[in-house]
Amino acid sequence: MTVCTTIDSPLGELLLVGEVSVTAKGGTALASLSMPGQKRGAVVQDGWVEDADAFAEIAAQLRAYFDGTLTDFDIEYVTSGSDFQQRVWKALETIPYGTTLSYGEIAARIGASRAAVRAVGTAIGANPLLVVRPCHRVIGANGALTGYAAGLERKRQLLDLEHVPS
Repeated sequence: MTVCTTIDSPLGELLLVGEVSVTAKGGTALASLSMPGQKRGAVVQDGWVEDADAFAEIAAQLRAYFDGTLTDFDIEYVTSGSDFQQRVWKALETIPYGTTLSYGEIAARIGASRAAVRAVGTAIGANPLLVVRPCHRVIGANGALTGYAAGLERKRQLLDLEHVPS
């Protein structure tokens, strides 16, 4: 069963979408976390059940992250995406809090050639789990902020929260 809810955050309203899971902490595996105006963000669908309680654990972790007291999420995710996307997304999950990597460094981590940097960027742009799968920690080779489905202003907010220098 697909469940959803919205929560307030410093980035604006977050739409959380998940699936009931007997193995997930709190009983819900997160399928999507998106924001208003986000490219390819989730939109509530017919048949989804609004259930804020199903996201109590996830919401608590997000609040702790935004409060600066949580640096590593412990959330079960719904697996989606191509094999290539999943390899890229797994690499995102290894970027420590407060640090950044370039698109080229992500390509190298997954064993892809430098020519695959554009494909890595596309996979990162399709990440359905903003914030918790930290695509905001990926920057251009020259250190510039580039590409973020929810906008560069929100990317900067997240990096500022993590005390990443400008």
